[in-house]
Amino acid sequence: YVRGGDPRRVIVDFQGGGACWNAGTCSAADALFNDRVGGLSAFLGFLGGGVLGGIFDPNGDFADWTIVHVPYCTGDIHWGNARVEYGPGVTIEHRGYVNASAALAWVYSRYPDPERVFVSGCSAGAYGAALHSAYIADHYRGAAVSVLADGGAGIVTDDFLTESLPNWNAQPALPSFIESLQRPLDELSLPDLYIGIGRHFPALRMAQTGTNWDKDQIFYYVAMGGAAADWSSRYRASLARIEAEVPNFRAYVPPGSVHCATPYPYFHERTVNGVALSDWTRRLAEDDAAPPTVACEGEACCSDPVCDACLAGDTRAHCGFCDTWIPGYATECP
Repeated sequence: YVRGGDPRRVIVDFQGGGACWNAGTCSAADALFNDRVGGLSAFLGFLGGGVLGGIFDPNGDFADWTIVHVPYCTGDIHWGNARVEYGPGVTIEHRGYVNASAALAWVYSRYPDPERVFVSGCSAGAYGAALHSAYIADHYRGAAVSVLADGGAGIVTDDFLTESLPNWNAQPALPSFIESLQRPLDELSLPDLYIGIGRHFPALRMAQTGTNWDKDQIFYYVAMGGAAADWSSRYRASLARIEAEVPNFRAYVPPGSVHCATPYPYFHERTVNGVALSDWTRRLAEDDAAPPTVACEGEACCSDPVCDACLAGDTRAHCGFCDTWIPGYATECP
């Protein structure tokens, strides 16, 4: 889906929608992943404000940008190329990489010479944004390219890497022109992907955002067999590792447990240490220098005005992540 705008400034946004990786998760369509994409009317509503807004806000910082939104229903975070029969009546076409590549081929043909390209994605779309940013940066070598992965930290278990990830046949999706990524996928972590891409494209601005207690990401980590109490510390360690290795990597870590921000109206309300996420994102996409990392620390990660508003009566879509937003395993929270 495309919203026409300035052809010199293009957003490529990867839709989220969960994932599945074995018989149990893939038989739970609509519970763990979306098995169909919304129609054009849903996307027009997405662009028109209402419940959703964020970078799609027609009155926001990106109002004059062209937006290409890549739909998703394949359960493979835009990485897969496989047909898998998980059981009777459960056959999944994990073709996310194929679909995304086709969409990008259209983008390259339609917008041959942009000055700036901003790659984004929420949830499963965050992983699509991270991986495909390498192909976009390789194609648009004359453009200023930046990527913001929203709500996709890639904290997974060893069992997921060895027993489940191979079901997507994502190994061929790794960019062949980045030597450090030419290893078996189960020997790589998401930081390895960022480090490999970031070192190969030193001008590419790579960034992540996600709350310190992201309820949805913790849910999937537990579904993979992980312990909920481990997720936040592993998330922060992952960010620190990437930032230590990639000079152009940045992070924005808010408090609380809400999953994703870039599609929601509160994108303009979110602040950390006095820095608004909307302004930080605009600077990432447009300014000559990338904004510094911004992150909550300690008890400051426990006080979330976005969830406070939900608990006080706000009923917008993101409030579902706030019903028990201070997890019992967050021992540093009072």
